[in-house]
Amino acid sequence: MRFERAAFLLALSGVQALPAGNSHNDETWDVIVVGAGPAGIIVADRMSEAGKKTLLLEQGEPSYYITGSRERPAWLDNTDLGRVDVPGLYKSIYTNPSYNLLCNETQLNAYAACTIGGCTAINAGLFFQPPSTDFDRYFPQKWKYSDLSSAISKLRAKQPFTQNPSTDGKYYLQLGYTAAKKWLVEGAGYKEVTFNDVPNDKTEVFGHPEFMYEGGQRSGPVKTYLQDALKRSNFKFQHGVQVKRVVRNGGKATGVIAKINGKETHLKTCDQNGRVILSGGALFSPQLLMLSGIGDSAALTNLSQHGLLSIPPSSWINNTAVGAGLFDNPNTFIELSGPQIHSYIYNYTTPIPSDRDLYLQHRSGPYAFASETSAFWDEIAYPNGDKVGVQGTIDSSGFGGYLDNNTITLNIYGTSGMKSFGRVAVNTTSSAPGPAAPFFYTDPTHRDADAIASFIHKLFAALPASGLTPRNIPANATKDEIVDYITSPSAYTLGNVNHWSSSCRLGECVDVDTRVKGMQNLFVVDASIVEPLTVNPSMGVMIAAERAVELILGEGK
Repeated sequence: MRFERAAFLLALSGVQALPAGNSHNDETWDVIVVGAGPAGIIVADRMSEAGKKTLLLEQGEPSYYITGSRERPAWLDNTDLGRVDVPGLYKSIYTNPSYNLLCNETQLNAYAACTIGGCTAINAGLFFQPPSTDFDRYFPQKWKYSDLSSAISKLRAKQPFTQNPSTDGKYYLQLGYTAAKKWLVEGAGYKEVTFNDVPNDKTEVFGHPEFMYEGGQRSGPVKTYLQDALKRSNFKFQHGVQVKRVVRNGGKATGVIAKINGKETHLKTCDQNGRVILSGGALFSPQLLMLSGIGDSAALTNLSQHGLLSIPPSSWINNTAVGAGLFDNPNTFIELSGPQIHSYIYNYTTPIPSDRDLYLQHRSGPYAFASETSAFWDEIAYPNGDKVGVQGTIDSSGFGGYLDNNTITLNIYGTSGMKSFGRVAVNTTSSAPGPAAPFFYTDPTHRDADAIASFIHKLFAALPASGLTPRNIPANATKDEIVDYITSPSAYTLGNVNHWSSSCRLGECVDVDTRVKGMQNLFVVDASIVEPLTVNPSMGVMIAAERAVELILGEGK
C-alpha cells in the first residue's frame, strides 16, 4: 500500500499544483529547485526536511510506475511495474526508445533522460562509491574526502544498493564473469572484491557490479528521497514544466520563468532568503545560466544576436567557466568470444517464458539486473605523478557485428585524470544545449589515448589463458596500434556513454558553496559541479547533492 499512497501523493503534486498564466503567480517559495534528476530530488527533499517551503520542477514526464507511468510491454500488464522498474529492460531504451523518457531534439542536442529521476530512471543503475583520491586530488577545499563523511553516510543510509539483486540470492548469466575472473584474477593478478565495501581500492580490482536496486527492481532517488519529500506539506512537485530562465535583479535571483501548460509563468522566491537551485544536469544547467545572462560574453553575444537573450549586456555576468570543462567517458567496445560463453540478449516484448515467470513471480532471474555481469578497475601512473583511472565492464551479449552466441562485450572507459574536455553550447535555433563539438582524445599531449591503450595492451597480455579471444582488435596488437584503433571512428570507438559532468566546476563557475559566481542566491547542484570520477557518476552526484545541501544551509564546515 505504501507505493499506491505515494503514487497518489505524486499525482496531487503534479500538473495541477501550480497555476499557469501570463500574470505573476503570487505564491512564493523559500527554495525553487529546477530538475528532478538524482541531485535535484535529493536537494528538494533535504531542503523541505529542513523546513523550507520547496518547489521542485521537472520538464519531463513520469518514469517509474510509482510516478504514474504505465509505459511497458504487455507482459507487465496487471502488475505495479513500468518498463523502467524492471532492471533487465534497461537496454531496451536503445532498441525500443521512449519519447516519454528521452529528451527530444528540441530539448537537447545529446542523448539523455528527460523524465522524473533523470538518468537514474533509465540507466543500468550502477552505483559505485568514488574512491577518496577522487575528492582529495581533484576537488577544492570543503570537498575533500574528510569533508564528505556525513554526506556519504546519509546517502548510504537512505539509498539501497546491492551486488546481488535477484531475490533468490543467485547470480545469473555468470559464464562471462567466470571467464573474466580466470583472465583477470588468476591471470593478471587482480583482486576479487565487493566494491562498495572497499571503495578506495581501485587498482587491479574485479568483482560483481553494485546496482541501485531493491527487491529485484530499480530503486533510486525517485523511490527513496522523493517519496519522503511528498509526505511533507511544505513540498510541491510539478512535472511537464520547462524552465526558460532565472529571473534576477542584478545579483539576486527572484524566481524563474517557466512554461506551464503552454503559458509562461513567473514563479517567485520569497524576498528574504529565497534561493533558486539549478539541478538540470551538466548540459541543461549551463544552458539556463546562459539564457539568464550568465556566462562567457562571446556565447551571450551570440545568443543575444539570435534573439534568445533579452537581458541587456550591461546586466550580464561574464563567466567563461559556465559550460566549460564538459566531460564524458571515452568508450571502446571490445568483442570477446570463447567456447565457454553463451550470450544472453534481453527481449522487451517477448522474454524467454521461464525467465519472464521467474521475474514476475519472484523478482528473480536475469531480468532482476541490467546486463552488466562484471566490473574492474586499474590506474595508469605517469612519471610526472599524474594518475589516470581506467574501468572495464562486461556485458552479457555481443554488440554490432558480433551477435553470435559465443560473444560478450567488454566496455573500456577512461575515467578520472582525463585531460580532454568540451564545452556546452546553446543552439541558436532551438535553444537546446549540447556539446559544442566532439572532444574525446583532444588533449594536446595525447595522454588520454595513451592511458586507455596502455590499459587494453596490459589486459591483452593476460587474455590467452582465459580462453577468450578479441574479435575486433587483434590480441597481439601493439600499444600504438591500439591507440590508432580507439581514436579512429567506428561503431566500437569514440562512443559517448552520456555520463555528462564537470561543466560548472567548483571554484570556477560556482564557489565552493555551489553559489553561482556573481550571484547571491543562485546555486548549481548536479553533475555540472562534479569532477570526472573514477567510477560511474550516479553515486558521486548524489554524494555531491548531500554535501551541497549542508553547505547551502550553512551546516557544512
